[in-house]
Amino acid sequence: MRADRLLTLLMLLQTRGTLTAAELAAELEVTERTIYRDVIALSTAGIPVYTERGPGGGIALVENYRTDLTGLRPEEARALSMLEIPEPLIRLGVGMDLKTAMLKLSASIPAATGEQQNRSRQRIHLDATWWFQSEEPTPQLGMLQQAVWQDRMLLTIHRGTFDTPIEMEVAPYGLVAKASIWYLVYLFEGRYHARRVSQIIEAEILPQTFRREPDFDLVGFWQRWCADYENDRLRFEVSVLVAPGLVGRLLKILSGEIVDMIPTPLDQQREGWQVMRLTFESFETARTRLLGFGGAVEVLEPLALRLSIADYAEQIMDLYMKQERT
Repeated sequence: MRADRLLTLLMLLQTRGTLTAAELAAELEVTERTIYRDVIALSTAGIPVYTERGPGGGIALVENYRTDLTGLRPEEARALSMLEIPEPLIRLGVGMDLKTAMLKLSASIPAATGEQQNRSRQRIHLDATWWFQSEEPTPQLGMLQQAVWQDRMLLTIHRGTFDTPIEMEVAPYGLVAKASIWYLVYLFEGRYHARRVSQIIEAEILPQTFRREPDFDLVGFWQRWCADYENDRLRFEVSVLVAPGLVGRLLKILSGEIVDMIPTPLDQQREGWQVMRLTFESFETARTRLLGFGGAVEVLEPLALRLSIADYAEQIMDLYMKQERT
């Protein structure tokens, strides 16, 4: 492990220049004292590394020193500079290994190409996370990964309807991360399925192995599963009247929902207000999302949702008015 850390430290200095002990410690997830011991080890091994005290100082390699690694073409270096380690891979436990590999590749490029790499990094950034997406606990992820790699049968317990625990013996074919949500793809009773890893509350790797279907394609299955999921989702349509300052922002906020602009009837026209038709996954989802907009959104139809939101608003008013009186 220390040899890997020393190589990573060397790659960091070669690709980024002078770094403080605190910066290196944060990157390598060790203490500053460990960093200084590693610097001594590199120097003893003949690596021209030095430390400089005071403002602007830090740890660096002597000018023009480079390790002897295979080089990259300029276009390959630009592509490499656009990559960030996705959060799902960090949670899978391979983040540091991938970071080390990327540093080794980056360290092999000439200085001029390295400048192009920095230019690309400042112009293109890939962010795989979703806005306002809650973090899902996945305590079984490591065990599921082990079973997938070893083609071992799994005994799982997941939450069913009304949180009822359901026990299943499955053949784990793969893991898929959609944004930061992990899914287990598995074979059960002759059919392939996908389930959120966060729903699996217990998992046990069984002694027996399974033989994979030779024609199974994980990417192809996942694309079909996603298409089926989108088609099968419940659709709940809502007509709302939206305040003028919110119309443009609502199109962005509800980008994951279906939004249609429709002509505003004369009897519903106000100054700048716009009628929109929104489609949510369910009645409850619609109520939760629309309550957050307060008086800037008025539900026109369906009547059941309009009355439900009014009831929730009255309950909130009663609660706070009682607190004010006391």
